[in-house]
Parts: sequence; structure tokens; C-alpha cells
Amino acid sequence: MQPSFDVKVGVAGTGPGTKSVIRVEDLSLRYRLPREPYSGIKEFAIRWLQRRVRYVDHWALQNVTLDVGKGEILGIIGRNGAGKSTLLKCIAGVLYPTKGRVFVAGRVAPLLGLGAGFHPELTGRENVYLYGALLGYRRREIEQRFDEIVDFADLWDFIDSPLRTYSGGMSLRLGFAVATARDADILLVDEVLAVGDAQFQAKCIQRMQDYRDRGTSILFVSHDLGAIREICTRVTWLDKGEMRLVGSPGPVVDAYLEDLSQGEGAGNAPASIES
Repeated sequence: MQPSFDVKVGVAGTGPGTKSVIRVEDLSLRYRLPREPYSGIKEFAIRWLQRRVRYVDHWALQNVTLDVGKGEILGIIGRNGAGKSTLLKCIAGVLYPTKGRVFVAGRVAPLLGLGAGFHPELTGRENVYLYGALLGYRRREIEQRFDEIVDFADLWDFIDSPLRTYSGGMSLRLGFAVATARDADILLVDEVLAVGDAQFQAKCIQRMQDYRDRGTSILFVSHDLGAIREICTRVTWLDKGEMRLVGSPGPVVDAYLEDLSQGEGAGNAPASIES
């Protein structure tokens, strides 16, 4: 595929006939990786100065097109390395695609990684204010919602301890609580159910369902296929950076499980299942 650099980031609904909260059109993202492994930065620097570094193109996403409507929960599934998190980062504006367009309408609340936006040397309390500021909260908003955030995360006993003393599950609970403390038009959720106990996972699912009922659109990346079936209105299956299948949760998840049972997939052309 020849690279193109015609990238436009705009607002969904502004294009002709477009009513989506999120619209992704022909999105591709390329990384240039060294063809040969290097023992360290010194060897790489020497070869780079000698112009002996050869690169190979790796397409993390290829020609992805999707729409997300108001109040929809779109599940995104696929093997590790399929491009799920990369897609969310492109929609959030963290990564800039090599080709394609992303249109987003409304305020986005991203939860894109364990501890993203946190500082390990700051206390939990300080990190609530830090992460909230990164998400665009005003200080007064954080102050008004602080008790609710800590209650949801169930971290009162640790809120004044440095974040480096938190377990992975505790950090995720705090991050999810901050990111979802106020209503957003779009919520981007990446593997929030991967860490944490069953009780907190149930709280996360309930909060996402409450968001959906209020009209928030959610993109939900998860390996928890039970949760995908339970809360998603549609599911997209990514395979090696390409859309393999999109449709209703049951049929898409079943097809994905069958593919897993047969080993590495062949990367068939995108298809659609509706039921």
C-alpha cells in the first residue's frame, strides 16, 4: 500500500449526510521499524550515523472505517497486537494517523492505559487533581466530585499515599473513577476490566451502562468477551490492523472464538454480520 498523508481531524456531523458522534474513514497508521535488531542505543546510533540502518514498514492499522452513533457502545476485540489500543489513541488524538480521517463530536473522556496521566511520586489525592486537569476538569469540578471519586474507587485508606505504593488494580480504580466522574459525550475505554476484582468490574460495567442510558457513546476494548456480549450494541473485530468483522455482539464474538480455536487467522477481508 502506498502511503498517503491526507489526514483531517474534525467534528463528526459536519460532513455531508454524517450524523455520527465518531466517524473514522479509511484510517491507516504506519510505523517504520529497523529491519535488523540492535544490541543497544550505541550500536543503533553508530549504524544510523553510518547510514546503515534499514527500515521496514509496519502497518498498525490499515483502511479502518467505522461509525459510532449517539448512545452506542461499540466493542472492539482482537488478539494482542491487532491494533485495538492504537485505534483508540488515534480517535483520542494521542496518535496521528498516516492516512485517513477521524471526526469526533463532543467531549471525549479517554481511559487509555493503566496509570496514564498519573505521577508515581504524587499521592492519590494529588493525582486526582493532576489527571482531572489533563482531562479538562476545572479545579472546582474536581473539588465538588472528589468524595464521589474516592468513594467509587474505594481508596479512602490510601488516598494520601504515593501512587508508587498502589497495586495495578488500585491505580486503575482511581483512573476509571476520575475519567468517569462527569458526563462526557464520548468515553474511550481500554481494558479497564483486565485488572481488579469482580466487584469493581461490576461497578465499571454498571457505570458504562449508566453513561449509555444518558446518551454517551462508548468505545470499549476488552478481552472479556462476556462483558462485550453483555453491554455492547455492536462489535468490531480487528485482525492485524484490519477490520475482520463488524456486527451484533453474539455472531461476531462467536466467529472470533472459532478463529481462536483454529489458531492464527488468515486475515480475511472485512465483512459484516447483522442480526
